[in-house]
Amino acid sequence: MSIQPVMIAGGGIGGLVTALTLHQIGVPCVVFDKVGTLKPLGVGINLQPNAVRELYDLGIGPEQMDKVGVPAREWALVGLNGNDIYAELRGTEAGYNWPQYAVHRGRFHMLLRDTFVARAGANTLRLGTEVTGYRNNPDGNVTALLNTPEGPAEQTGALLIGAEGIHSPIRAQMHPDQPPIHWGGAIMWRGTTRAKPIRTRSSFIGLGTHLHRMVIYPISHPDKDGLAEINWIAELTVDASHGWQSSGWFKPVEIAEFAAHFETFRYDWLDVPALLAGADVAFENPMIDRDPIPTWVDGRVGLMGDAAHAMYPTGSNGASQAVIDARTLGAAMLAHGVTPDALAVYDAKLAGPIGEVVLRNRGAGPFGLLNMVDDRCGGTFDNIDDVIPPQERNEFMAGYKKAAGFAMETLNAAPATIPSGAMVG
Repeated sequence: MSIQPVMIAGGGIGGLVTALTLHQIGVPCVVFDKVGTLKPLGVGINLQPNAVRELYDLGIGPEQMDKVGVPAREWALVGLNGNDIYAELRGTEAGYNWPQYAVHRGRFHMLLRDTFVARAGANTLRLGTEVTGYRNNPDGNVTALLNTPEGPAEQTGALLIGAEGIHSPIRAQMHPDQPPIHWGGAIMWRGTTRAKPIRTRSSFIGLGTHLHRMVIYPISHPDKDGLAEINWIAELTVDASHGWQSSGWFKPVEIAEFAAHFETFRYDWLDVPALLAGADVAFENPMIDRDPIPTWVDGRVGLMGDAAHAMYPTGSNGASQAVIDARTLGAAMLAHGVTPDALAVYDAKLAGPIGEVVLRNRGAGPFGLLNMVDDRCGGTFDNIDDVIPPQERNEFMAGYKKAAGFAMETLNAAPATIPSGAMVG
């Protein structure tokens, strides 16, 4: 018996990994995206080992990943005076069976697009078509309501997956009384600079306090001159009582508009003002998320990625969780078919726990150590052991990794989410 196609609203990272997973397990699908052309937008993101494992199982291995990013070797938090708060190895050097990758979001997105189109055919990615809503039908399928270049249209399929991001129309229909987008007062300015990578040459650095900090890491291998593409995020928390007052959620700005806030971030091993001055362009956006919802599913419709769990980037696992969503959904279909039962199993496994991660990230996620240091000594210290004992620091980080799904021993011992060669039906 033939399977009706699964319809995916949104051709971003989560939507395309879902599509690649469905193609892998023999489920026909079609991806709709409202933009006319997918472009390599954004700057750096991190993919944790649990997500990289899934990409490798999809046939997207180190040869492809090294073209869009670089394996991360270290994760470190640093206080206001440049002294280490916490540092640990990451990826295979830490003992994981898979690396952690820091990638250029846009180039990674294009890798997923090109891989899906090559495997499934160009007609499976329909651009310029927005899914504006849905209708669960009594005869056992679902209809997607479309806005196309030719006008309103409809398409019917077995399931509909909403992967259209934080402004998801599908989520809005599923939860019409949801609170508005949440902004806690943090403003982020993002950009990249060609510079020499610091510390291990592939280190993720969080520097400052929970209210005033920089995040810095490379997203390319060094060139012959030793220069790499360094991704940076400058963050400042302000009074959020009046809501986000700027026009739009993501816009280009001049470096001079915000660089003064980070003028004192100068150390013998890092000059933040020089790093900012070397960038060609920066983008401003608020750090936003949405309150967790009790379910990601309505009949034959499911949410995933930012449509399900938009979260603060403090844990560097938003994109990783979208990958895990897609693979968990695929595993549920292997067990229960292309059915509402599969969506229900997926929902029961992830919605509650990942809702807790959303709230944990809102509370600073792994950057919560910066909060603790700020509370105890104002962010300046000589010996971190006198401020937070090593055991307390280690337990804090272990708790976050467990909640986010990349505790090393558990991940290394886990069987494949999608067994090799497994097919639905």
